[in-house]
Amino acid sequence: MKKWLSGIETTVLSMAGLRFLSAFIELTAAITMLLLNDVKKAVAVNAALAMIGPLIFIATMTIGLLSITDELSFSKLIFIGIGVGFILIGIYK
Repeated sequence: MKKWLSGIETTVLSMAGLRFLSAFIELTAAITMLLLNDVKKAVAVNAALAMIGPLIFIATMTIGLLSITDELSFSKLIFIGIGVGFILIGIYK
């Protein structure tokens, strides 16, 4: 197992770790909704998830972009940033 983990790039491991954390939070929220068994409380839990999801997305993208900044030109990084901005606008509008 250690050989397998040592072969994975730390940036990729960090990004995957954030996605595992996101999945754990989503699963916990789903179980919480079932245990609460109330629509109003389930909507409140879902609203909290609506804030957490984009934060995980932004953090994952930031980690990935910071690791490849030396390989990309400044204009490409700006286009990527604009694309991420459009995704977030599409989510919230």
